[in-house]
Amino acid sequence: MAVIGRLGRASAIVDARLATTFASHGIDAATFDVLATLARQGAPYRISPAALAASSMITSSAVAQRLNRLEGAGLITRQPSSDDGRGKLVQLTDAGHALLNRVLPDHLAAEERILSPLSAAERKKLAELLTLLSLSG
Repeated sequence: MAVIGRLGRASAIVDARLATTFASHGIDAATFDVLATLARQGAPYRISPAALAASSMITSSAVAQRLNRLEGAGLITRQPSSDDGRGKLVQLTDAGHALLNRVLPDHLAAEERILSPLSAAERKKLAELLTLLSLSG
């Protein structure tokens, strides 16, 4: 119980601190997740909605809702897939890329502040242990 309780408390603290950083840029964690996932694809920053859902570990309906909101804000576009005439690809716009570039340094600084009590060796060990837990699930 002590471990699970601490995991839950740590998760809530991390989420709150990152939410503050995202809010200072007018976005939320879900928006950041989509923009960062698209950026990780490399130019031309495109991915299918199904691959995006798998990467984010959320349902396709949740992805559709996020994409509708981000498309309305001009941060992404949806284009027909050249491989599948019925399929679509989600692409990061210049505005989405610019927003991500503004948020990313603050996000990384927030992560560094959160992890600052841990040494490099402790961070590595924690990452290994959390990987073990996540693989068991």
